[in-house]
Order: sequence, then C-alpha cells, then structure tokens
Amino acid sequence: MEPDRFAQLTADVEGQLRRVIVGQDALVRDVLACLFSGGHVLLEGVPGLGKTVLLRTLAQTLSLDSTRLQCTPDLLPADVVGTTVLGGDGGAGGWQTSFEPGPVFTQLLLADELNRATPKTQSALLEAMAERRVTVGGVTRDLPKPFFVMATQNPIEMEGTYPLPEAQLDRFMAKVLVPTPSADDLVEILVRTTGTVEVEVDAVASTDDLLDAIRLVREVPMASHVLRHVAELVEATHPDRAPAPDAVVRYVSNGASPRGAQSLVLSAKVRALFDGRLQASVDDVRDAAAACLRHRLVLGYEALVAGVTSDDVVAAVLDAVAAPRVAA
Repeated sequence: MEPDRFAQLTADVEGQLRRVIVGQDALVRDVLACLFSGGHVLLEGVPGLGKTVLLRTLAQTLSLDSTRLQCTPDLLPADVVGTTVLGGDGGAGGWQTSFEPGPVFTQLLLADELNRATPKTQSALLEAMAERRVTVGGVTRDLPKPFFVMATQNPIEMEGTYPLPEAQLDRFMAKVLVPTPSADDLVEILVRTTGTVEVEVDAVASTDDLLDAIRLVREVPMASHVLRHVAELVEATHPDRAPAPDAVVRYVSNGASPRGAQSLVLSAKVRALFDGRLQASVDDVRDAAAACLRHRLVLGYEALVAGVTSDDVVAAVLDAVAAPRVAA
C-alpha cells in the first residue's frame, strides 16, 4: 500500500465513524492507531458513553467479521475459546469428539465490560492476544487474520468489577480513556439518537486493505535517536533505574515492559502516516506515551493515598526525560 492510499483509507474510516460518534476526535485517533498497528485496544469509561458503538461501527466500516462477547461473572473460559464436545449415537459409528469454536474465532472480538469477568475467564484471552492462537484440549488452533481484541471496561471503583491482571493489560497496545461528552456534543447525540432517522455506515475498506496498511506501518523508518528516546522513556518508568523521576520512585512498583516500548514505536509510526509523514518523530512518540504506558505502570499503595494516577506518573516521566535535540 502506498502512503497516499493509507491517508485516504484512514480519512474514509474516520468519516464513517463520525457519522455515528459525536466529538471524541482524540479517542477515534487513538483507536485507529491501535488498529492500523495490528494491536489490541482497551477502552475505559463509565457505561453509556458509546464505547461498544464505536467498536461495532469500526467493524462494519472495515468489513471485519466481528463477535460481541458480553462479559459477566458467570462466564467460563470455554465460553470464550470453545470446547471439545462428544457426539455420535454410540452405534456402529461410535462416539466422536469435535471442537466447537468459541467467539474468539473471529477477526474483531468486542469484549464488552471485560473486567466484569472473573480472572480465570480473563486469562483465557492471554494466548489469543499474544500469539493469535488458542490451545484447547492439547490442540493449538490459529485464529483468523487479522485478529483484534477491542475491549471495554468500567472504572475499577465501580461495583461488580475485577481488576485485569498485569499480564493481560500488557497485551493491550493502548488503554484509551473515554471522556464524558460536553454539553454541545450531548445535544448532538440526543438529536441523532432520539429521532426517527437511523444512521448507517458504509464499508470503505476490505480485509486485504487493512492487512496492507498494517504492513506499511512496519515499513515506516524510525531514526536511532527516536528509538533511543523510546528506550529512555520506558527505562524511566522503573523505580530502580537512574533516570526515574521522583514520582516513579515514590509511587510505582513496576514499570513498563519491553512490549510497552514496542507499542510506543508502532503507535508513533502510524501517527506519522496519519499526518502524511514517512518517518516517525520524537513528537509522535511523546504523543503516544499516555495511551501506551498508562496501563503498564503498577502503582503502589502510596499512589492511592496521594491520589496520584498513572497519567500523572507518565506526565512526570515526559517532563524528566527531555526530547533529544538533533544537530541540523
């Protein structure tokens, strides 16, 4: 895929999304950055903000097979990945086993309210998200290509939720916060959703288009000083490393993993393409830092007492690690 085609594709997708989603420009860009980087995305916000609508509309726009998984406390791992069942009549043909695939065998899995599922069920997605395959009954099966998990979760302080384990959070390329709409946006939402007109979206791309776009993102070059800046940012999130600012030392138990650095690189590359540039910059990296790092920082009890959030810590890291200067 040529860069011009990439720019046109993303513009078309954004146009379709804005027929349904009011405002939330930064949210849409962050979600598309994950999708075109081949990564999974986690949306966090209170119920009723349109998180599921956004993901469902995205599947329609990109002609992706999608499955919606409503997570509840009684959901079992087999309800996610599938199970082996026994069939036949027991006669001459005998009994035979067959595999019944779960909803994970799709291109876009919409895991709604993921943190309402129990930790055991949440862990059923670990292999699927990391390796794009699942193992059931000792048999490993590949998932369709492309495969994305786009999950929503309610804030942890709400009743009936289970914190996602760090290993699973790390498999999401980005965690995107969904803000409450402004009064003007809310009026427009009411106009669109309480009248007689039903908004429909068109498919503007094929699966092959999406796969080509993902390949193009990986071909975008990144200069050595930009890669070094990514490494320095990630290193500064670890409290036992010299570059760590005071906020990290005081409030962070564990910093971002190498997967966080990979997410920063890919997200920066796709943001460069969004702007029509063929090389990722330091600014692209810093713009992606909050979305790619906020869910990878494990905060200690001191942060809870002080009211410090992971976004506060990421901001402190960005202040402490200055952007490199390149000689002209």
